[in-house]
Amino acid sequence: MIQVKPRFQSFEEYLSYDDGTDKLYELFNGELIEVPPESGINVQIATYLLIQFASLIGYRRVRGHGLELEVNGEPRNRYPDLTILREEHIEQLAKRNTVRLTMSPPLLVVEVVSPGELQRNRDYVAKRIQYQDCGIPEYWIIDPDAQTVLILELLETNYQEVGSFSGESQLLSPQFSTLNLTPAQIFVN
Repeated sequence: MIQVKPRFQSFEEYLSYDDGTDKLYELFNGELIEVPPESGINVQIATYLLIQFASLIGYRRVRGHGLELEVNGEPRNRYPDLTILREEHIEQLAKRNTVRLTMSPPLLVVEVVSPGELQRNRDYVAKRIQYQDCGIPEYWIIDPDAQTVLILELLETNYQEVGSFSGESQLLSPQFSTLNLTPAQIFVN
């Protein structure tokens, strides 16, 4: 028996779909594209940051890779490696872990770059444009290959570089100024 892949006419239709698995999908031109598992280094870095942010602001507002963001363009959704939510999101996400475009944007999204040119382009260009368009105030791009953390801040409607940080230089987060963290700490742990 041949299994037919579902096709969706809208994001709302996609949201009502359940294939009975824990798989994550991006919705691209109405079709589901399975999101591959994260690499060990990506999970390690995201988990370390989750612990750091949870100790700073509390665990309820910090979400890992399973949080889904509705975005404009294609694909219609993304799964950041780490997301810092607003207090209002906690109740809104109780039933489904999806931040919709109709909601306030998260405060911060972090992506850990996977190896390969396609993945670099996706995190540095495509996701940057989509997150900027959503109005997410701060976006971090963590690059294990380059050992850098690029911090972007939304000023009006465009991301501006706060800085590209490496080694023992203190990360300068516009929204989380009390976060005492260096790239060296992120890449060692």
